[in-house]
Amino acid sequence: MLALTILGNNSAIPAHGRNPTAQVLQTNDENYLIDCGEGTQNQLTKYKIKKSKINKIFISHLHGDHYFGLIGLLTSMGLLGRTNDLHIYAPAILEQIIQLHLDAANTSLPYQLYFHSLSEEGEISNDKKITVSAFRVNHRIDCFGFLFTEKKKPRRILAEKVKMYEIPEAFYGELQKGNDYVTKKGTIIANEDVTEAAPKPRSYAYCADTIYDESICEKIKNADLVYHETTYLKDLEERAASRFHCTTTQAGNIAKIAGAKKLLIGHFSSQYEALDNFLSETKEIFDNTEIAYEGACFKV
Repeated sequence: MLALTILGNNSAIPAHGRNPTAQVLQTNDENYLIDCGEGTQNQLTKYKIKKSKINKIFISHLHGDHYFGLIGLLTSMGLLGRTNDLHIYAPAILEQIIQLHLDAANTSLPYQLYFHSLSEEGEISNDKKITVSAFRVNHRIDCFGFLFTEKKKPRRILAEKVKMYEIPEAFYGELQKGNDYVTKKGTIIANEDVTEAAPKPRSYAYCADTIYDESICEKIKNADLVYHETTYLKDLEERAASRFHCTTTQAGNIAKIAGAKKLLIGHFSSQYEALDNFLSETKEIFDNTEIAYEGACFKV
């Protein structure tokens, strides 16, 4: 399973029943929290996301609507008895901010908190199933997007075929790597005759806050699911540029150039109560678009 749950989709401030930015990418084993705006821990509870399965948190940048919920979440995890290690990936100064809060409250967390400073593009996390890379986006302050990519799965062994060719189980690991089998008589059993390719690894790209910047496209090329901000409708393109944000049609164009399979849009300005026009305008450019409604879960 690889699925994305939206916890918050508004920009700047909570408004119209919408919360600031936060998302959770879920696998069978782990939940990856992406940004942590105000109210995130309430949203985690509301949508029944297990906090205990969150072992890695990724903060794109230090505007409040992307991290003001973090301190509360960290301390709540401690109060709930967390003992598992927690890793945070974020711009360096956030480590000092967290420590200042903990020191001011004379609080010690009952779990180990590891901080990983974001300063360069490239791979930042590598576990059993998912690799995470950071890439720069173009915002008013230092800001990063994140690309989550499944690791390539081994080839699937065809049980009936390996039995027919009498291939020993001890060689199955080599078959999964794509190697042919050679019998004692020297006959070569082609790998493709006894295995089949695993599904193509899936990927999710979170583009964070950014001005329109086509250089992002190469970094998220062919992603199965892309999230891109659409703070404003297309008639406010100049305002979007002046505030280092994007419009609907600009987000659609990024997805189109990048060859994305599907686009999610969010980070809506609080000046908009209704969101229907965001979808219709973006779909003019990139048809396979959906609004990142809070509580919605999207399979990658």
